[in-house]
Amino acid sequence: MMERDNVEAHGWAQVQVQKSFAAREKPGTLYLVATPIGNLEDMTFRAIRTLREADLIAAEDTRQSRKLLTHFEIVSKRLVSYHEHNKDASGPELIRLLQEGQSIALISDAGLPAISDPGADLAAEAVSRGIPVVPIPGANAALSALIMSGLPTDRFLFAGFPPRERKGMDRFLDGIAAEPGTILLYEAPHRLKKTLLALAERWGDRRAAIVRELTKRHEEAIRGTALACAEYLEEHPPLGECCIIIEGTRGKSVSDTGTSGADGQENWWSALTMGAHVAHYEEQGRQRKEAMRLAARDRGLSRRDVYQALLGEEE
Repeated sequence: MMERDNVEAHGWAQVQVQKSFAAREKPGTLYLVATPIGNLEDMTFRAIRTLREADLIAAEDTRQSRKLLTHFEIVSKRLVSYHEHNKDASGPELIRLLQEGQSIALISDAGLPAISDPGADLAAEAVSRGIPVVPIPGANAALSALIMSGLPTDRFLFAGFPPRERKGMDRFLDGIAAEPGTILLYEAPHRLKKTLLALAERWGDRRAAIVRELTKRHEEAIRGTALACAEYLEEHPPLGECCIIIEGTRGKSVSDTGTSGADGQENWWSALTMGAHVAHYEEQGRQRKEAMRLAARDRGLSRRDVYQALLGEEE
């Protein structure tokens, strides 16, 4: 019932058809304009024209965006702030201007707006009110990192920024553990090592790539297993914004996740006793408690179930 109410409240109960370039006076159009993620030569002709023609430009960081606009000689355009901390106040005002017929170009600090970005909220609100939302494609960090990673590109999951807290991270990784496609993550440089260690604890043998400073002079891709990449970063602290690309369950041979591959092969631990299963993780350097938790996750059991099984084997 709640899902149905949500559908109706946001205007999805009946089909709406957007004609992006149909002639009209009202409402205006919300343009989601991609900007370079490093190299200014990646700005498209269409993006420049859209920014010049829009009635208003909404930017995540007006100071940073002003530099971009000045570079492309877009100097007389009205520029307003729209970001995570003011979206509740700025968003309704932008919607009001759109309903009155103004066109607004939304840009983020870099790349496509509305991807792990408060622009998604503005776009959703515009759609719910029948306001056309038009993408102006361009640079995107996640897809750029994917295609240079060397990992499969035919199926992938973009999962954004992982949670910061350990419990949240565990739930997050549980949720994507069975994903067969390549997994794309964003991470800040000061958190990269911690996140990669969490990935390596679970999926140490999976192939991974750490891509940083995309399109810039120091662009770099670090490729190896998740564990090898984590060890490399211990010796070479990362700088700059990073993308983590890690392979999914499909195509893996043996994995610490205990997840069957797409070919339906039996789980690697199926023939092990519970004691041997826990010992497998202890031999990798895990503490007893952590080894029991991993074995429980593999088998879909609670840690108490694992404890009881171990007691039974000892008896």
